[in-house]
Amino acid sequence: MHVPRPATRALAVAAVLAMTVTGCKGHARSGAADNPDAALRVVTTTEILADLVRQVGGDRVQVDSIVPPGGDPHSYEPTPADADAVSQADVTFTNHLLLEEHALIKTIDSNAREGTPNVSLAEASETYGAHVIPLVEDVGLDVIWLGLRVRGEGTERGASRSSDVLLSATDVEGPGDLVAYLTESLGRPDVYFDSADGLTEKDTTTLPPAAHTHLNWAFTEPGVYRLTLEARLKNAGAAAGPVGKGTFTFAVGVDPHTVADSGDTILDDGHTDLTVNIDSGKMSAFTDSRTDGKKQEEIPPGDVVIDVPNRALDTVPSGSQFSFLGEPGAEVYQLPQAVLGKHVHGEIDPHLWQDVENAKAYVQLIRDTLEKEDPDGAGEYTADSRSYERELDDLDAYVTSRTGRVPSDRRQLVTTHDAFGYLADAYGLSVAGFVVPNPAQEPSADDVRKLSRTIRNLKIPAVFMEPNLVQRATVLNQVAEDQHVKVCTLYGDAFDDEVRHYTDMMRHNADELLACLGGEKK
Repeated sequence: MHVPRPATRALAVAAVLAMTVTGCKGHARSGAADNPDAALRVVTTTEILADLVRQVGGDRVQVDSIVPPGGDPHSYEPTPADADAVSQADVTFTNHLLLEEHALIKTIDSNAREGTPNVSLAEASETYGAHVIPLVEDVGLDVIWLGLRVRGEGTERGASRSSDVLLSATDVEGPGDLVAYLTESLGRPDVYFDSADGLTEKDTTTLPPAAHTHLNWAFTEPGVYRLTLEARLKNAGAAAGPVGKGTFTFAVGVDPHTVADSGDTILDDGHTDLTVNIDSGKMSAFTDSRTDGKKQEEIPPGDVVIDVPNRALDTVPSGSQFSFLGEPGAEVYQLPQAVLGKHVHGEIDPHLWQDVENAKAYVQLIRDTLEKEDPDGAGEYTADSRSYERELDDLDAYVTSRTGRVPSDRRQLVTTHDAFGYLADAYGLSVAGFVVPNPAQEPSADDVRKLSRTIRNLKIPAVFMEPNLVQRATVLNQVAEDQHVKVCTLYGDAFDDEVRHYTDMMRHNADELLACLGGEKK
């Protein structure tokens, strides 16, 4: 049975608000019902955040959400009207921790008026007692899982969350060509680095600070390769400036021990990212290879050899879109991307609100932000916040009670995407599987096989899709039909026409879990 977590968590009395200094332009777009008498105009990125602000602000605030009803913050592309709305706001709230599409964060940071609070709730709410959990990735590859990463905040270099970090391949030595590319949704390749036609400025990719992404790494001939990467930082309104440079060695189809010097670390399994730290200005291999996946550490580029073994041999697919790898059927050595589609994220799971205690931390941070900007309304904000916090306490008890009645052998979640780690952690469930880590991705055939095997082996009675991702849930529906299990719904990142409030969303999720996993009627 589920052992409830402690009923209370320590709450701090102050938080550091994530503020950005930016310019303004344009005029506000329409959003929720207009409130011309509002003391504050507030813009949020998602409807969930907008609802929390309305519960605290009441009639004193006019709140608009940029991502529309049923929209996906992971992939939403902002419009000029969104920029206008931000430029008119007295306060903006984002979730961040790379939940939102980077273009949306840049739109907010570049259009928020100078001196107005621009608060990243997920980052700042830890000071109010919010509990964060890491994103854990383990795809069980029999070769190394290699990506690119940016670490650090870059404060001394003037970086902000809307900055861009440019990673460029500037030199490749080796017997053949080196290609790093992303396989997008529906299998379309996007080439990041390709030494076949010479390295130029186009052999550059961009990441936001504190992010990482996965790539395919292909080599056309066996032997030793040395790849030099250079990192630059581009802040808003400024030219890109140098940060760091490093050269990484790959042993492709040859014994890595014959390449490594004494004391070098051979990276042949686990998760590794070729990384720039924008605080220290150093490049490294950020890897869990020496800790059995328990913790990642930075190792200097000159102290590692990356193993690309003979079992990584693959053939070039047919189709002109893969011609950059060679003729169809030609052999290449390839470290796979493992997850299909663009997959840029940080180290912390951003879906904090799936734990009701974290939503309380958000509410308290929202209250203090509104009170600071509108001191005349402080009494109302405090009263509304206290009332809503009591409602959230009742909600937390309700979710704990309902999920606690699910039998211990049926507490596994299989979902559309990886959005329910906090729900599982807070209420004694476990995430047994998901179709893809990020809803903007497309699943591979191996993803589908693993998911089917998980459902079958654990005798899972139901799988869960998010209402706003129904059109992308064909794979989950097919797997459920093949395994003869129910398809149910959990709300993750967005509301819909049926659910318009956070409390209703979480009550639905608790009821659905008990009905679909526990077999009890709602």
